[in-house]
Amino acid sequence: MDSDKVTVRGFLVQGVATLAISYLATLTGLVFSWPSYNVANFMSNDTVLYEPMTSVHVSLLGSLTNIGAMLGTPFCGYIVNWMGRKYSAMLFGLPFVLTWTIISVTSSVPLILTAMALAGFSTAGQAISSIYISEISQDSIRGAMMSTIVSSYFLGLLISYIFGGYLNYDVVVYLHLSMSVLYLVMLALLKESPVFLMQRGREKEAAESIAFYRQVKVTSKEVEVEIAKIRLQLDPRLEKILEGEHDVTITKELIDSQPPAPKLSEWQFLKQSQTSMNALMTSLACMATMILMGNIALQVYAETLFKEAVPLMDSNQCSIFLAIDLLVASVLCSFVIDKFGRKFLMISTSFFASVCTMVLGTQIQWHWAPHWFTAVTIYVYSFIFNVGVAVIPYVLSAELFLPEVRGLCSSIVMASGWAMNFVTMVIFTPVVEEVGFAPLFYAFSVVGFIGAGYCVFYLPETKGLSVDAIQALFVKKSKRKALELS
Repeated sequence: MDSDKVTVRGFLVQGVATLAISYLATLTGLVFSWPSYNVANFMSNDTVLYEPMTSVHVSLLGSLTNIGAMLGTPFCGYIVNWMGRKYSAMLFGLPFVLTWTIISVTSSVPLILTAMALAGFSTAGQAISSIYISEISQDSIRGAMMSTIVSSYFLGLLISYIFGGYLNYDVVVYLHLSMSVLYLVMLALLKESPVFLMQRGREKEAAESIAFYRQVKVTSKEVEVEIAKIRLQLDPRLEKILEGEHDVTITKELIDSQPPAPKLSEWQFLKQSQTSMNALMTSLACMATMILMGNIALQVYAETLFKEAVPLMDSNQCSIFLAIDLLVASVLCSFVIDKFGRKFLMISTSFFASVCTMVLGTQIQWHWAPHWFTAVTIYVYSFIFNVGVAVIPYVLSAELFLPEVRGLCSSIVMASGWAMNFVTMVIFTPVVEEVGFAPLFYAFSVVGFIGAGYCVFYLPETKGLSVDAIQALFVKKSKRKALELS
């Protein structure tokens, strides 16, 4: 539609703003990769720390960030609606600055571990980043913009691995600190989300925000149409309007009448909104599929598998190549997500990534191919997974929900993701020691096949759709049929 036509200037402004917001994910990549190339130094007698780390310390070094994220994510939904998208994003960027400041001035093991736990609160802010980006992006390019969060994370991994391979400890820490400060500076230059401004009754500022991100005049028809769309999204009677879409009289009366002042809390609104509950279940199912397919665990243990497959190659080089593989795949996703759609990508990549883990399991169990085939399969699996499965759940977590519950539902989905990720990492090593890698990869494949089947029947296509149009997809089929018969 013409009102959603993206101008070149509008695309550039939205793109630059998206890169600034998703830069939090780049900082997250720095934090998660930093321990991997410092563990050997931290455990050696010549460590840069006051004393060598024990195996328990190393385990905490890699897991405390996840715990911080789990604790911080539930607060995102409340803070994002209290402070707004912009200032909430800046608030969640501060722990990264504090983390690298602490690490830069101390060599104490307890303080280093405390700093890594503190960093987890910043990584929780990715839920806010998703919401912020979804609300400043036009519907036709929303998927591509939101997918940059995952690309930015892998960019952070790549940058940190390169830093770790060629620079000394102190220089890397100071670079990470400088990059964290840059995030706050970039966000300070952006405008607030028009959806939040409309929620606060600041319609004039909302119009200015829309005009800024779309690079049109405040008085233009496009701004007027977008304001009307946001007003409809914020109407607490939207679900009734959607259910009454086949009764023109009822729908017109609902739209023309003055909307009542919203009095429900986010939890109350969620419990009474069947479309929001359906959307939440779908989003949680997609997130569970992504986490339980074992991609994070495979990345952690990739070095072990690479050492067996390509023993002559430096492990840091393998990590850099894997980060490049992940980054290229996620960037490709940003180009195809609004062309092929969320549903097709989720189903196809879940299926073919599961085929790869099945092949990888048989290779590990029976060694029917040369060792280098294991490395190739890991790269192919990682590429396929990150073209779709690794990205789609994050896109859905922000675009499926009405503004009234967007912060709450996005926080629930992200917190569930962190919790599942933490449990997966905790049980992975004991399970590997007990049954080996092969059965686990078979289990990952089963999860992927089940997830793909679920998406065939329950995941609606949302590409290019506005929030109210997406909600219409979650109205129960039984209600639609009843309305059509009446």
